[in-house]
Amino acid sequence: MLFELARPLLHRLDPETAHHLTLKGLKALPVCKTDRDDPALALTLWNRTFPNPVGLAAGFDKNAEVMAPMLGFGFGFVEAGTVTPKAQDGNPRPRVFRSAADQAVINRMGFPNRGVEAFRHNFEKFLSIKPRPLGVVGINIGMNKDQTDPARDYCALVRQLGPFADYLTVNISSPNTPGLRDLQQKDNLLALLTQILEERARSCAQDMPPLLVKLAPDLNEEQRTDIAAAALQSGIDGLILTNTTLARPESLAQPFAGERGGLSGQPLRETSLAVLRHFYQLTNGKIPLIGVGGITCGNDAYDKIRAGASLVQLYSALVFQGPAMIKEIKQTLISRLQADGFTRIDEAVGADHHNSAIKKHAS
Repeated sequence: MLFELARPLLHRLDPETAHHLTLKGLKALPVCKTDRDDPALALTLWNRTFPNPVGLAAGFDKNAEVMAPMLGFGFGFVEAGTVTPKAQDGNPRPRVFRSAADQAVINRMGFPNRGVEAFRHNFEKFLSIKPRPLGVVGINIGMNKDQTDPARDYCALVRQLGPFADYLTVNISSPNTPGLRDLQQKDNLLALLTQILEERARSCAQDMPPLLVKLAPDLNEEQRTDIAAAALQSGIDGLILTNTTLARPESLAQPFAGERGGLSGQPLRETSLAVLRHFYQLTNGKIPLIGVGGITCGNDAYDKIRAGASLVQLYSALVFQGPAMIKEIKQTLISRLQADGFTRIDEAVGADHHNSAIKKHAS
């Protein structure tokens, strides 16, 4: 209700200013005790228990300031970041643009954040809350814009933040840091992951956080095949599919479509879903996938789960719908599970592929 009252004002402001005001308001909220989710939505991955599969994507809480209130809204997990070793301002403003007509956002932020020291302080403050808010918390890590040796930044962040994280995400897919997406090439990716995994083993020996990699939607079939092979070969624990896209669908409103940066929101839904479906096939469902991109309702989330996602994430839709959508998504997931004859959410993961295989075998 508060969001509904504030939305007209927030949407008259520059998107980044509106976001900063939102964070300020969230930090003033008391820590809320989340209502228990239906047990059918709970699942265990990487020896972590997720109360439900609906998560907040990286980018909303870059400095780990509002993880507790976001879990309080009903998310099953929250991913903070992207954080870099050194504080950086990112790209010049304005750098965030929204289109209500398209239910979409374009950003060219460039990893603005206050650096690892501030992030770690905020994260430790969250961990000190007693009792800790229900849900899983991940950390999305990136490299500074001026870094010529990416592995150095990623390993430094694993060393400093890995022991605190429920999971770590290696962000190599933002389109707004020069050269970052080159790390998605198979040889580059394998070399980078080898060093990161070695650092994780050294720094987090007692309880190694799962290591995930977040990928772009703008990969051709050959690139996807190479990356899937690299993911399986390296021994990473999961993939997040997908980040924002550089593509511009013809349906986008002008002048919004002409802005540079990564496009997120509803127009990304079908592309992201197709990439997710393809990676599930390429990996034979052997590693967990998190589906993100274009989720605006419970049906979108369920489509990603049936396509192969164990978990889903959203962000852009919050800009237009507010936190009430989280409850709607979870209610829809329960309804869709019951309609499909499933008793638990993990039974629906990859169901589209399993059904296809059964039909193919029968024919």
